[in-house]
Amino acid sequence: MNAEDQKRLLREMIFYRRFEDRTFEAYMERKIGGFLHLYSGQEAVATGVLEMARTGHDYVITGYRDHVHAIKTGAPPREVMAELYGKQTGSSRGRGGSMHIFDPTVHFMGGYALVGQPFPLAAGLALACKHKGSDQIAICFLGDGANNQGTFHETMNMASVWKLPVLFVCENNLYAIGTRIERSTAVTDQYKRVCGYNIPSSQHDGQNIETVMEAAKNAIDHVRGGNGPYFIEFMTYRHRGHSMSDAKGYRNKEEEEQWLKRDPIVLYTEKLRKAGVLSDKDIKAMEKAIDDEIENEIIKFAEESPEPRVEDLTKYVLDDNPDPRWIGPLQK
Repeated sequence: MNAEDQKRLLREMIFYRRFEDRTFEAYMERKIGGFLHLYSGQEAVATGVLEMARTGHDYVITGYRDHVHAIKTGAPPREVMAELYGKQTGSSRGRGGSMHIFDPTVHFMGGYALVGQPFPLAAGLALACKHKGSDQIAICFLGDGANNQGTFHETMNMASVWKLPVLFVCENNLYAIGTRIERSTAVTDQYKRVCGYNIPSSQHDGQNIETVMEAAKNAIDHVRGGNGPYFIEFMTYRHRGHSMSDAKGYRNKEEEEQWLKRDPIVLYTEKLRKAGVLSDKDIKAMEKAIDDEIENEIIKFAEESPEPRVEDLTKYVLDDNPDPRWIGPLQK
């Protein structure tokens, strides 16, 4: 990568962190309701993997910690924020909220609240790509806590049998809500679990964005080359609790401090600073520009957007809609 690419990637990760921080504040101000799961600490994974994909061309699907994946795929940040606010201008027209960001115009096929739900959907997307004969692939992000679901094993088996063009990306942050992985999972190295399905796999540091990108490129090349599925595991750590109701009482301070030292943004900032790519002044200017954009454009858009109309409650329910043409724009 050249210096401009490096600066852009750092800016993206800082933007995602500040976006999530501002979302946290809006939730505490009761401007956002419902469930809210933040991505702070894991930014290098989604940023690095999707940097290597063909965003807007490949299909991307994930679980409920989905804001960053949607934005990196190409969903407009202000529409994502408006969705969190439950506004009509949101990416799901205010019907989905945090756990159901959805923007098929950029092939982001949604976040899903049910644990393990994206797996079979990702296989279906990949099967469609195969039937079409395109070079598209499906990329499915998943957490380590979902891998004990039956859908995980069923999907891995069929993806391998049918040789589907799907990349499974496990973001292993060590906890399923508040349960540490050793207490729930017999094989804690998640990449080893797919050997029974004859799927190639690997495990990597999820805090170093350049490591993530290199590993993702190899995996994506494998899948796009017609070689069937690939499973890649990134070791990472969420800074906040599982959701806004989680006080993290199950984690010890020593563990948190060790992982905070490996914050992906801190690591990459230091690397670029030492390489002379960015100065402290450059970084402060970047952070201010990001804060201004989020406050003056994204938050402002969300707060000023209209609420969904009560009379439109069933507008996007196909069975109650005599005119199914609403499907058309969503398929573009």
